[in-house]
Amino acid sequence: MKFFLILFLGSSLSAQVVCNTNLPDIYISNKARVVYEAKMLEAKENFKKDPSPDNLIWLGRREAYLRNYADAIEIYSKGIMKYPKDARFYRHRGHRYISSRCFDLAIKDFKKAVGLTRDKPNEIEPDGLPNALGIPTSTLQGNIYYHLGLTYYIQGKYHKARYTYEKCLKLAENPDSYVAATNWLYVIYRHLELDGKAAELLSTIKDDMNLIENHSYYTILRIHQGKVDPSALEKEIMSGQSLNNTTLAFGLGNYYSINGDKEKAQALFKMIVDGNQWSAFGYIVAEARLK
Repeated sequence: MKFFLILFLGSSLSAQVVCNTNLPDIYISNKARVVYEAKMLEAKENFKKDPSPDNLIWLGRREAYLRNYADAIEIYSKGIMKYPKDARFYRHRGHRYISSRCFDLAIKDFKKAVGLTRDKPNEIEPDGLPNALGIPTSTLQGNIYYHLGLTYYIQGKYHKARYTYEKCLKLAENPDSYVAATNWLYVIYRHLELDGKAAELLSTIKDDMNLIENHSYYTILRIHQGKVDPSALEKEIMSGQSLNNTTLAFGLGNYYSINGDKEKAQALFKMIVDGNQWSAFGYIVAEARLK
């Protein structure tokens, strides 16, 4: 169903921007929805008791997990009005601008967040959807650069994406964040025909990396290393076993694309956008590549 998504922008809630996009009914499993709604009620109660910036951010994050992106963006915009020097509000609003396909607005927010965090200590960013070990693997500044680089990549601005992900890589504090940044930086180097730098970067991915959650990015990098059979993975994806893993499907499509098999790449990108993972980054990038 096509409609206009009205998003609040800037320092005034009276200033609005309209993002014209296709927003379908975004799939959330019944099991996940029960958890998300319970966490949403908890976030509302916490904010009611203590309207702190931390609790306001969590309120926005919980709305976003329920795919209420316009509501989340409005919450972050209110946070920006009240706490204009808190980079977290720009970081999270930018993320949801990506979800809403408002890429120029996302870039504007991430660049603002970069300025606000420059020369400041980095900090661990708590996970809204914790991994199996309950150990956060990302930081505030790492996430700012990661999402800024991704937005540039979606727009095909590979030179800007390159320098952004090089900064993101320097901020990586564990194997998970390193693998995530390397996944994008490697293909950016290939797009820019910087094959020497791509090979050098790929050589840093070892067989014994101790990962907690970014296994899909690791698998993609091992495809590029020749250690995973792309045809076997393609059969698994096409058979439906990995349809929900848009990260893996897009990574395989990108592997085919940068190695000259555009037909296979486009088939995988189309398969992704025919699925129901509309808000996943793999879906958003595949959507952009098809256009």
